[in-house]
Amino acid sequence: MEKGDGPALQLLLCLAWLAATLPILAAALPIPAAAGGRLLHSLLSAFSSRGKTVRRSGNNSWKFTVPQKYFLHFYVVGVAVTTSLLLAICFYAYMKMTPLLPEPSSYSTIASHLIGSNSFSFGSVLSRTMEHKYRVWRTVFVLLLMEIQVLRRLYETENVFHYSPSARMHIVGYLTGLFYYTAAPLSLASSCLPEAIDFIRGQIVEFIVKGRARMPDLVIDSPSLLKPLLKLGWCQWIGAIVFIWGSLHQIRCHAILGSLRENKDSDEYVIPCGDWFSRVSCPHYLAELVIYLGMLIASGGSDISVWFLFIFVITNLSFAAVQTHRWYLQKFEDYPRSRYAIIPFVL
Repeated sequence: MEKGDGPALQLLLCLAWLAATLPILAAALPIPAAAGGRLLHSLLSAFSSRGKTVRRSGNNSWKFTVPQKYFLHFYVVGVAVTTSLLLAICFYAYMKMTPLLPEPSSYSTIASHLIGSNSFSFGSVLSRTMEHKYRVWRTVFVLLLMEIQVLRRLYETENVFHYSPSARMHIVGYLTGLFYYTAAPLSLASSCLPEAIDFIRGQIVEFIVKGRARMPDLVIDSPSLLKPLLKLGWCQWIGAIVFIWGSLHQIRCHAILGSLRENKDSDEYVIPCGDWFSRVSCPHYLAELVIYLGMLIASGGSDISVWFLFIFVITNLSFAAVQTHRWYLQKFEDYPRSRYAIIPFVL
């Protein structure tokens, strides 16, 4: 990748998120049936349906569905992509962006190159250098949060959820999930991914030219690897706290959902209760919003692709939550009418 590929990658990702978000927004708007509003809403509802919402739409919809247990594929892809990006950028950060704060001797070294320049040059160069280092290590930090998220979801899919053999999801929803867990970590890493790939490519070329015997040994100093993460700003730690808060609630809500069907082969549903279920029908989706809000805060909010990712998460989960909420209301006569779909007192 060339130096200018960073903005190009972010633009491409923003366009992809926009293309995925606009149909959901259009389906949620009160477009007249004569203008195709009802058809658009029906199509999107079918594409996003899964599990219980698929079964009530009739047997014809099964032609374009896959087993809901294929959710596992999302998190396998998510782990593979996130881990690869994390290792690549972490290697680049460790080799080129350490230490995060310059040593005292570094000031005199930089100053010696600036003799004869104006008095603002030293501060300007140092500021740009530090800002760049922070950006790279901040990306490592956010990717660590994403890694925790996809690893946990992978574990839960295998060990917590008990999908019914008849549970299905639409093929479009399946492909959307694969796209999401590829594009989401790319969006989180997009600000410094091109330069990290350039550095690694240079290391590979140097290895091929020089050979293993002439390459310096790679010695990883654990304190040097962890110190930059501990010196990041307050945004990263507030974001981490929000992320943990959302994760703890999602773990609890998933455990409640996973325990509802004692017989794994049964299609019987009961009303979930406990934790945030007292307020909303889809608290696991609400927790997901909190989790990605934490990642957005931890990223510093300066990367436009992360904002577009978060907007997609809000629109996609809100639409799915409304569909689930309606199903609950139709399925159970005694369903609590005080519950909202996903956000208390809002939606």
